[in-house]
Amino acid sequence: MSKRGVAASLRRILGLAAVTAALLAPTVVVPVAQSQPGVAEIQRVEWLSDRRVALTVHSPAMNTPIQVQMLLARDWNSHPDAKFPMMLMLDGLRAMDDENGWTKDADAEGFYADKNVNVVLPVGGQSSWYTDWLSPDNGRTYKWETFLTKELPPLLERDWRTTDVRGVEGLSMGGTAAMNLAGRNPGLMKFVASYSGLLTTTTLGMPQAIGFANKDAGGFDAVAMWGPPGGPEWAAHDPYLLADQLKGVSMYVSSGSGLAGTHDHASADVPLLSDNWAGTGLEILSRLSTQNFVAKLEKLAIPVQASYRPAGTHTWPYWDFEMRQSWPQAAKALGVDEGGAECGAGGAIGGVAQVANWLGNCLTGEYHSGPAIVQDFANGRVFFSPATGAHPVSGRIGGAYTGFGGASSPLGLPTGEERGLPDGRGRLQTFEGGSIYWTPQTGAQVIRGALLDAWDKQGFEGGPLGYPTAAEARTPSRDGAVQSFEHGPLFYSAATGVHRVQGFILDKYGQLGFENSPLGFPVADEAPIKDFGHFSRFEGGSIYWSPLSGAWSVRNGPVSDAWAAQGFENGRLGYPTSDEFPVAGGVQQNFQTGFIVVRDGKPEVHGV
Repeated sequence: MSKRGVAASLRRILGLAAVTAALLAPTVVVPVAQSQPGVAEIQRVEWLSDRRVALTVHSPAMNTPIQVQMLLARDWNSHPDAKFPMMLMLDGLRAMDDENGWTKDADAEGFYADKNVNVVLPVGGQSSWYTDWLSPDNGRTYKWETFLTKELPPLLERDWRTTDVRGVEGLSMGGTAAMNLAGRNPGLMKFVASYSGLLTTTTLGMPQAIGFANKDAGGFDAVAMWGPPGGPEWAAHDPYLLADQLKGVSMYVSSGSGLAGTHDHASADVPLLSDNWAGTGLEILSRLSTQNFVAKLEKLAIPVQASYRPAGTHTWPYWDFEMRQSWPQAAKALGVDEGGAECGAGGAIGGVAQVANWLGNCLTGEYHSGPAIVQDFANGRVFFSPATGAHPVSGRIGGAYTGFGGASSPLGLPTGEERGLPDGRGRLQTFEGGSIYWTPQTGAQVIRGALLDAWDKQGFEGGPLGYPTAAEARTPSRDGAVQSFEHGPLFYSAATGVHRVQGFILDKYGQLGFENSPLGFPVADEAPIKDFGHFSRFEGGSIYWSPLSGAWSVRNGPVSDAWAAQGFENGRLGYPTSDEFPVAGGVQQNFQTGFIVVRDGKPEVHGV
């Protein structure tokens, strides 16, 4: 019986039918079939927490996958039929390819935890200005405006419970882009905010400043973006010149003065200034362009909320502040409450929340989800049933659990708390129908059923396979499942059970087509044989490997029977040195010291 709680014993009691059903359930990371040409599609979904997901979206316009992270609305879990407005958050000039700055350098995740909007965070786009470039440059084909306005929104509305009520906010480059997206696409946005954006792009010296910035941040050429300064594309992407297109949009703009503020380190040489000279200059430039933009709006009698701070440079703490300051206006424009749930935690869930104070404030009241009573908190959820008690689920493990289907999935309810493992590397949480394991290298992975039992017998994470690196997946053409681990996969079918394949034998198995090859599923684990060799048995034959001969398959049939009669690898022929291949009138297979030919079903053994 498994040493990891009652889950394994329950699986054995339920029997093979239940195990088979469990093995064929959905996976945590959801791949989508290869996108059709010209069609935007979500290729992959990875749950980072119970309300944060990373989507890999194929962009036909850019002909590349784009990562988009989402912070799901406060009531996403408690109201599974509800849809929510979108808040698009654009990054700055040095946007990185691993994470959007609003979660990496600011606390958008914490701030929006109790807000009822789906926050959309595109990842990447350094120096792109989130626009469609005239030509590729520096290895990138930037078509961000098409992606953000035409390709992405329909996918979020179709698959991610997002309405067509939208807002956009951005800092610096993203602030300029936010105004351009709203102005160039009338009716797309209900709310737009620019924090330290450059809101005049064609005034004297501004094209040259943008060109210098693009070169400095990644070596991009602004001519590839909008053509030579003074050309029509520069005018078409100037918020100042698009001001009349922003009528009816709720607008918020802000900038500091460039003087040292509370989040700056004062210069030792010049009083009142920061030692961040670049941040000082950029904020002064933003202040001047923002004031000009606001003056233009006032001439057009178009309302705008302007926040001019008496101090502050071009840095993240001020943009985080402005995100919070502008929220009441954004909430009104998007038609949602300002946040701050009216809730309290009591009973068994309240007791857990009191001890696990890292959960933070409650976001919802208690609600039913499958067989459980659940309550959401800022940093996780607590699940309760009389049979299992109350247990928190959070972080990457919480994301894997939610992505797998939560309390209504074959995992069932949590049966214990998340805990560290003896190797000091991984973490584990047990559930009624399995477990979720996490390490920084492998992520959070669900393992259960016959696969978990087999892994248990091999020593869990301390055994030859290491930690799981992916969720179980159906084998595509035959009725079975496979799960990958650090040192090889486990294959399952109802007829053969669960067995591991690894190393050079796994490589050969893959070359032949895995379970779709004539070998079929493995029927035994790899075993050692003479001269440091190894072999694995399969439904339709075996694969043998030794340091001198390499890895080769021997299929069941006359060749295998004749080789067996010689003593397998211990006989006069030694190890195989080829797979079976056709010859005139039959088939042949080569060995270290000879070969076997089969014609008309009769084997001929030839030694050397």
